[in-house]
Amino acid sequence: MNTHKVTLKEKIGYGLGDAASSMFWKLFGMYLLFFYTDIFGIEAGIVGTMFLITRVWDSLFDPVVGILGDRTESRWGKFRPYLLWIALPFGILGVLTFTTPDWNVTGKIIYAYITYSLMMMVYSLINVPYASLLGVMSSDPKERTALSSYRMIFAFLGSILALVLIEPLVKIFGNDGQNLTRGWSLAAFVFAGIAVAFFWCTFSWTKERVRPIKESRNPLKDDVKDLLGNKPWWILLGAGIAALIFNSIRDGAAVYYFKYYAVAPEAFNLGIFGSALSLTTLYLVLGQAANILGILLVSPVSNRIGKKNAYLFAMVLATLLSIGFFFIDKENIGLMLLLQVLISACAGSIFPLLWSMYADIADFSEWKTGRRATGLIFSSSSMSQKFGWSIGGALTGWLLAYFGFQANVEQTATAQEGIRMMLSILPAAGTLLSVVFIYFYPLTEQKLKEITADLNLKRTNQ
Repeated sequence: MNTHKVTLKEKIGYGLGDAASSMFWKLFGMYLLFFYTDIFGIEAGIVGTMFLITRVWDSLFDPVVGILGDRTESRWGKFRPYLLWIALPFGILGVLTFTTPDWNVTGKIIYAYITYSLMMMVYSLINVPYASLLGVMSSDPKERTALSSYRMIFAFLGSILALVLIEPLVKIFGNDGQNLTRGWSLAAFVFAGIAVAFFWCTFSWTKERVRPIKESRNPLKDDVKDLLGNKPWWILLGAGIAALIFNSIRDGAAVYYFKYYAVAPEAFNLGIFGSALSLTTLYLVLGQAANILGILLVSPVSNRIGKKNAYLFAMVLATLLSIGFFFIDKENIGLMLLLQVLISACAGSIFPLLWSMYADIADFSEWKTGRRATGLIFSSSSMSQKFGWSIGGALTGWLLAYFGFQANVEQTATAQEGIRMMLSILPAAGTLLSVVFIYFYPLTEQKLKEITADLNLKRTNQ
């Protein structure tokens, strides 16, 4: 096994892959529900049900992709080929998802189900192998944390790019708001082109180094049995799902919060690209910037107190701050932005920890069983991400319907109160649940050192 350090070019190349994914992930998380209700013309409750059905199916599809990746053999490795093959379909489906056909409501619902379902499947086909690549680029836990940090930094940079540009691009391509359906479709086309180029850079600039102790192809039933018997995997799965419920409810409700509840002074209308940077965009971009701050802090903090303790601290603080968000007055924009920065810094710090811990779990599984299933284990991380997002996204749509939300009209007091809770109390329940799960995570730093040393010795003796 080649054990040399991962180069800076590789780290940047690896990061570009998540920048590509995250542009659309962020658009889906923060704007897709709004797009479907206020632009596409579907009721919020129907969208919530669609999110649950399509995303749960797609979450279950992720392990299939992981198993496929583990069994792929090519001159480029196991996981890199998918970055080459699937990038273009990813871009095409991204555009179609944000395209509005001139059909009746029933036809639009069917179109939304088909295009969004296909988009999520293609997302799995490229993102699960991309995530699994982290586990085979290096066997060093600290290198993996560094790679995960690069990944998350570029992910949030991609998110910032999407959030800063989406509203101006929609306005420009949509003839200054006169044709919003055209504006959304062409804006998605711009991001699709960038995403395809980024994925191809990741394919070209990265290497697969880590080889399993045994090169034989494991029976699928053995891989699944190993996974289901892996206690740390179950714990991290639960923690990841809970964290994504927190994130997806906050993200999905933010656009509604600033359109229908918060009162913004004119001072927050900042000119950009001949358009206006709305308070919604400012709020979301500040959140992404704070996510990056959390990522930059997580490596030194986790190296000092351990990954588990760093995760616990961040989630407990996010819980308290989210509860505090509920009590902000609708005109206190400064405090809203301040809490957004603090909460987002906490949220940003946990995701590189999660990805790094999944790589550790892959090592733990190989150390315990003698068989390696990197793709299957990393697909579970993608599965937890999508499953948490599925629950959170569905809850967002259902809650809006429950509180009596109606698109493009003045909201009732009940609807406004509900939207407030969706940015505060309800997401806090997700962070608290994540804390409970991670409290029982058993892989300490010392245990990981022993596992890594033992695996390296066995690989050297092959």
